[in-house]
Amino acid sequence: MGGAARPAAVLFDIDETLVHTGGSGARSWAAAFDQLYGIPADIGAHSSAGETDPQVAVATFRATIGRSPTPDELRALYARYLAHLADDIWVSEGYHVLPGVGEALASLDRAGVVVGLVSGAMEGAARTKLMPADLNRFFVFGAYGSDSPDRANLTRAAITKAGYLTGGIEPGDVYVVGDTPHDMEATLAVGSVPVGVATGHYPVAALRAAGGVHVLESLEDPFPGI
Repeated sequence: MGGAARPAAVLFDIDETLVHTGGSGARSWAAAFDQLYGIPADIGAHSSAGETDPQVAVATFRATIGRSPTPDELRALYARYLAHLADDIWVSEGYHVLPGVGEALASLDRAGVVVGLVSGAMEGAARTKLMPADLNRFFVFGAYGSDSPDRANLTRAAITKAGYLTGGIEPGDVYVVGDTPHDMEATLAVGSVPVGVATGHYPVAALRAAGGVHVLESLEDPFPGI
């Protein structure tokens, strides 16, 4: 799959693709579990990079509490998580924008490409994570873990939203940028073009092996098709 020579739309993951939060998300999940159950759960021990927030919450709950959560328990957990994240993200010492992000987004804007988010984070968390870097201004729309716990489904939802804005779009004309094999696999599953960026936990070779059509060391590299 080579994809369009020039993408009609580009969708970006957030964590380790656009920003590094300095562990703010993990701390906020731990705080939520601690406040509700007296257990400062470690999501890293029960989930992997690229999973959606609902997947992380359910897997961590099952591992720490010993059963599946009820819908009311999940709602309470999400609320505590988002409340803690809204404060923690502003004081996270390790928070920073990843290399080349600002110029890559500006170049897509100049090229007239519609830019959106496709993130496993819940919408509130996704937008919160971008606030300290003032990056929300670049993204017209998005699809999130709160739209579906399945990454392929939420990627499909993002493409549908892009079509509403552009008057129609084919999945093969959409590039999806992410830093994990989950991102590459979900993009392939919906017929779009996976663009790997090796600024997270996975090197170039792993992203290529997962199906990345274009794989960049960072967003400082020239963006494909632009």
